Amino acid sequence: MARQGTLTRAVIRHSLLTLLVLLIALPVLAQDEATSAAAAKFAKIQASGDSLGFGSTAADSLQEIPRIVEPLKGLMGALERSPLGKTGAGKLFVAGGTFMWWILLVAMVGFVVIIERLWTLNRARVNTRRLLGTVITTLRNDGVQAAAEECQKVRGPIAAILYSGLQKADRGRDAVEKAISTAGTIEMSFLERGMVWVSSVTTLAPLLGFLGTVSGMINAFEAIAASEQVNAKLVASGISEALITTAAGLIVAVPATVAYNYFVSTIDRFVIEMEETSSELLEELERRKV
Repeated sequence: MARQGTLTRAVIRHSLLTLLVLLIALPVLAQDEATSAAAAKFAKIQASGDSLGFGSTAADSLQEIPRIVEPLKGLMGALERSPLGKTGAGKLFVAGGTFMWWILLVAMVGFVVIIERLWTLNRARVNTRRLLGTVITTLRNDGVQAAAEECQKVRGPIAAILYSGLQKADRGRDAVEKAISTAGTIEMSFLERGMVWVSSVTTLAPLLGFLGTVSGMINAFEAIAASEQVNAKLVASGISEALITTAAGLIVAVPATVAYNYFVSTIDRFVIEMEETSSELLEELERRKV
């Protein structure tokens, strides 16, 4: 719950900072659009008064030259020129800038770990009541060794702790409890393996999206500072990069958070089942000695 609250607060801070930056940028863009519109209106009036164009200057001619956009280089340039880069998702990825590669890397790591955890936890799930009933019945009819062999036929943490307890059944209750506790610790580490990576994805993805947002807004304001007459098209790429990386980070973090919460609840259920089965096994072993 504490990690989930931290993630929620980070997302809220991220959204507020993005909104604040946009509120600063939009009035500047609106003012620049108004200045550009006034300049265009003045140019039309001047052209109508001088139909032969004797009032044109070299600066006016330079403004009519289209701006040449340099092609991207490196991996991003290769992606832009590839068939994948022509798709809608590819264009968004390219527009998102360099931080999209880091978000993609985090997403791939999270996807692999989540698939592995799903497969492992599903394999570890067994019918606990049926297993315990079989073990107790075998223990009563055929003895401890036969019951331990029944546990070996089943995979998962429940069978592992039952087997560990049965192996120490002839050494007293304290030895059985210690064996069960040790086996439970080992099985818990097995169940929680990889959870730190899922938790890291839920934290890193929004942070990388926020870094991309900051980078995009820096590019937008640098374009404003380098140009005397600013219009929306000049800074649109920077704002687009900021919003795309924000969305990409959240798209990666939201499913990872859902998966993390599911894994935590599944592990908690395993812990409860291990405690219940170990308690019933101890009671059965005590009953045999009476």
